[in-house]
Order: sequence, then structure tokens, then C-alpha cells
Amino acid sequence: MKIRVGHGYDVHRWGSDKPLILGGIQLKHHQGLIAHSDGDVVLHAVTDALLGAMALGDIGQHFPDTDERYAGANSAELLGHAVSLCQGREFRTGNIDVTIIAQAPKMAPHIESMRVSIAQCLKTCVDNVNVKATTTEKLGFVGREEGIACHAVVLMESF
Repeated sequence: MKIRVGHGYDVHRWGSDKPLILGGIQLKHHQGLIAHSDGDVVLHAVTDALLGAMALGDIGQHFPDTDERYAGANSAELLGHAVSLCQGREFRTGNIDVTIIAQAPKMAPHIESMRVSIAQCLKTCVDNVNVKATTTEKLGFVGREEGIACHAVVLMESF
């Protein structure tokens, strides 16, 4: 069996009146994230990890923020496209580990829903998806509540 590992990272700043979407789930919060698409930092990081594992570049190459076709784009659909590229290469998701870095809102009530959503996007079992969250103890741009960041690591395996 061949394996590949990819890492993804994304950041968006607060300040939009758009709904807050994280991991494909809408969360109640007083503001949304500024982005060309729906601003889902979680699915953006997952997409980058997937593309990276398969040596297919990054999310910006496939869905540039200069292209109006992606204005307000649903990040689950963008991830779905990345998944289809991987399937053509005979690899599937072994597992994925996601870390959301945010001072607010509280993520714990939404973690399981995010796991299910990400698993559906990846066409894999929810047991292959881990999502966790942390704060920065009020340090840096995340601590000052200027934005949210997310890391994702994916293991892809041949079939």
C-alpha cells in the first residue's frame, strides 16, 4: 500500500455579515468571516491538505479568489471537486486530523456535526475524521478575536 500525507492551513478575519460556516456547519455568531467564498476555514484547510497529499497544488490554484465564479462559493462543493481529483488517482482518505484555532465561538457543541459533515464531503467513515479546537489564550490575532485559523493533516492511502 502507498500512503501520502498532506497539510492544509487557512485563516480568515472577522468582519462579515455573512453566516459563520465552519466544517460545513452554520454556527450562530454575531459576525462572519471575510472571504471570497463562504469563508469556511475548516473545509479550506481540509481541501489544501487533500490537494497537497496528491501533489495537486493548492486551493488558490484550483479556485482563485480573483475568479468571480467562486464568489460566495460553497466550500463543501470545492472540497468535493478535490475529492474527485483524488479518486481518479486511486487514493482514498485514510484519516484526517483538523485543529480549529479560535478564541470564539465555542466549538465543542459543533465538533460532532463537523466530523459528520467532513466525512460526507470526503466520502469516508466518520471514524476517519477528527476535529478539535483550541484558543491561543488571548495571544496574537486569534486571541484578539481578529480571525480564525485552521490546520488539517490528511493521510491518503492507495486502494
